[in-house]
Amino acid sequence: MTHGNLERASDLIAEAADAATHEDAESRLRKQAEEFATHAESERGPDHGRLARHERILTEIAEAEGGTVASKIDEAIDAVRAYRETIDGV
Repeated sequence: MTHGNLERASDLIAEAADAATHEDAESRLRKQAEEFATHAESERGPDHGRLARHERILTEIAEAEGGTVASKIDEAIDAVRAYRETIDGV
């Protein structure tokens, strides 16, 4: 089963990694993109707590990088929040 919003988030995060100006930010974003790609393909997607941790990491990177990176991350977070609306819990 593919979770479309998580797949979209993964793609946007990969685009943010391409635009990153710092090696550390690029590496962290690539890791996040891979994790979201895995979540998108899993039978059962991540829970609210895991998604909140991802959002915190992404927000931290967006604040440090700004510009195109922040814009792509904002779009990715919107996709994650759209996914979160479909799962039970918090």
